[in-house]
Amino acid sequence: MLPTLNGRIQTRIFMLAFFGSIITLLITPVLPGDPDYRTTFIILATVLVLGVIWEVIYHGLMQWRWEKDWPTLFGLLNAINEGILVWVLLELELVPGIEGEVPFSAFLIMFLVIWLFIWVWTNGPMRIFNIRWRFFGGRLV
Repeated sequence: MLPTLNGRIQTRIFMLAFFGSIITLLITPVLPGDPDYRTTFIILATVLVLGVIWEVIYHGLMQWRWEKDWPTLFGLLNAINEGILVWVLLELELVPGIEGEVPFSAFLIMFLVIWLFIWVWTNGPMRIFNIRWRFFGGRLV
């Protein structure tokens, strides 16, 4: 069974809230430009909220495909769309709660490390540790 919209949203929220938070806690002190935890967690929350919106958009686009699903590589390449959108919002200072500029290198490192870890985990070990995940349409609850 393919992950349903509800399942993809649940998985995204869980992965970003759990693994994204752990990675953010670990990586923030070593990011260039010395961003504080408040800034990095606001960026993480922005990625989460916009990611849920992207899931709805992706779901609509998938309805035009015969299989009603993306190839796995498309899931990895979605980082480009989402990363660009979050960075543009940061540059335009449209993300509430962030004061001052966020160095591009800090954003890029944080975003890519979290995105790659979650993508690898979801497409690999998670399927081993949670065998029934795909049979429930990707739902965790």
